[in-house]
Amino acid sequence: MSTITDTKTQATDTKAMSSSARQGGGLAPRIVLLIVCVLWTIPTIGLLVTSVRTRDAASTSGWWTSLAFWDSNWTLSNYDKVIDGNDMGTAFLNSFIVAIPATVIPIMFAAFAAYAFTFMRFPGRDVLFIVIVALLVVPIQVAFVPMIKFLGPDGLDVIGQFLAVWLLHTGFGMPLAVYLLRNYMATLPLSVIESAEVDGATHFQTFWRLIVPMSIPALAAFAIFQFLWVWNDLLIALLFLGAGGENQVVTANLAQLNGRLGEGWQLLTAGAFITMVVPLIVFFSLQRFFVRGITAGSVKG
Repeated sequence: MSTITDTKTQATDTKAMSSSARQGGGLAPRIVLLIVCVLWTIPTIGLLVTSVRTRDAASTSGWWTSLAFWDSNWTLSNYDKVIDGNDMGTAFLNSFIVAIPATVIPIMFAAFAAYAFTFMRFPGRDVLFIVIVALLVVPIQVAFVPMIKFLGPDGLDVIGQFLAVWLLHTGFGMPLAVYLLRNYMATLPLSVIESAEVDGATHFQTFWRLIVPMSIPALAAFAIFQFLWVWNDLLIALLFLGAGGENQVVTANLAQLNGRLGEGWQLLTAGAFITMVVPLIVFFSLQRFFVRGITAGSVKG
């Protein structure tokens, strides 16, 4: 009996030591992660503080000198000047008009395509999927010349309109969307699909009532990718919407601010922070789906 008791005691001590070792080993990564997060956040804090400082204060001293809440150099007039005086408000609305359809449209088409590649059998399915995935390695810049000809006066004649950037972002976003959604749908239980077939459900009913609700994490993960890509895009907006005009987006407007107000740091930082607000809200509101949607399709089992 004493031997059994000693063995149990030793096992308990070993378990306690291993548990404490795991806790101790987990402290260092947490400290490192905290330091990295703080260092990563410092530029954003500096941007925000500078955006609410007066011109003289921003030009003569560092932003860290105004961290006190009672600092007399704090002002919100920079945002008024940027939004009202430099058309940032209109550009902000235009970015929503561009980003929302350019996110929803590829998700809609890619979801249908991913369902077909996962649950339907047709000739050349695997070859077609490989071709679509291979498009991920094609640089976006190589398509600009043919796209300008296709969307220009000799083609659809929609350059300068929102339709042009909707089509471009849909085409460039489709390969990644199909790849992510197809890999995620491949992890879903086939028994659910087979049960729907036995009950007489059509492919559309199965897709809309079963697959879409179960694929919300993957859909949200791609929505984050696509929305942030479209919102932060400058090159496509400049080429197919123009640097100015009534359809100007926030990135193009901010680039013009940099040219006109190169010495007005407080106005540039106010405009930059306006462009950052929406991506931050989108990411933090959907981040619970982000890792789940990305990693679910990486392994199957």
